Amino acid sequence: MQIALAPMEGLVDDILRDVLTRVGGVDWCVTEFVRVSDRALQASAFQRLAPELARGSQTRAGTPLRVQLLGSDPVLLGESAAVAAQLGAPVIDLNFGCPAKTVNRSRGGAVLLDEPELLHSIVSAVRRHTPAHIPVTAKMRLGYASPHGALDCARALVDGGAEQLVVHARTKLDGYKPPAHWEWIAKVQDAVAVPVYANGEIWSVDDWRRCREVCGARDIMLGRGLVSRPDLARQIAAAKKGQACEPMTWAELLPLLQCFWAQALNKLSPRYAPGRIKQWLAMLTRSYPEAVVLFDALRRETDCDRIGRLIGVEPTNGLETAEAISI
Repeated sequence: MQIALAPMEGLVDDILRDVLTRVGGVDWCVTEFVRVSDRALQASAFQRLAPELARGSQTRAGTPLRVQLLGSDPVLLGESAAVAAQLGAPVIDLNFGCPAKTVNRSRGGAVLLDEPELLHSIVSAVRRHTPAHIPVTAKMRLGYASPHGALDCARALVDGGAEQLVVHARTKLDGYKPPAHWEWIAKVQDAVAVPVYANGEIWSVDDWRRCREVCGARDIMLGRGLVSRPDLARQIAAAKKGQACEPMTWAELLPLLQCFWAQALNKLSPRYAPGRIKQWLAMLTRSYPEAVVLFDALRRETDCDRIGRLIGVEPTNGLETAEAISI
């Protein structure tokens, strides 16, 4: 079984990838989508969103990182994929699942699921521009408004050269509203001859078990569930082996927050760093009562010194603190 950390734009950046993969259980992760619009991308675009490329395309914990592209121009996507491959990307992933209105209006993400021929053209072009030893993969939703074209889209992607699919088991119009329609993942698996990862509404070990019972998927991708419960991948991996795994306590989680904050201070300006820690902490409130208390204490706080004291990290420590914290 493989467990992947999902690429969530504006949330799972290199900082959060770093701290989450330190916990264990994640076999690979993916960049936020790298948008390709009116020209092929240069190396700087990838280096900014995927600094892990300079470390062998791995997080500090050694978790492999894939590079994800988003766009609708097959030629420009192919040329951009070639640049990413030269920089050391071990896998090129293509985004056909983003439901954001701004992305869809510019013909990116899930809106392309209404055009299976274009899906095929995009994957084919990326495959042609990418060295044969580097896999090309894709992430899709079940469709834009309806899942009834999901199998045609999956076949188009695989026929174009995708060696693996991740299927978020909702349409674009479904957004993130439960339930996830895991039964459609089983249909996709029957329609293509490549590995298919299940994605959507896996918040716990019990959810993973139900998902597996419904769709039979061996492999999974975790998004909001792993961000909200950082040891979820580790718990599922242990459950798959029939082993016990005690849930991570708040005392064990706190160093993750401290590590995240230290890196945010090093990377972001004082204007933006507070928003990043609040964003993650708000998601942790789903799993940890202590996160509710801490979030209430700093939700209106903008001073980095005071935020640092609330979570136990002095702002002046910067990246040295982040690297010294062990999980």
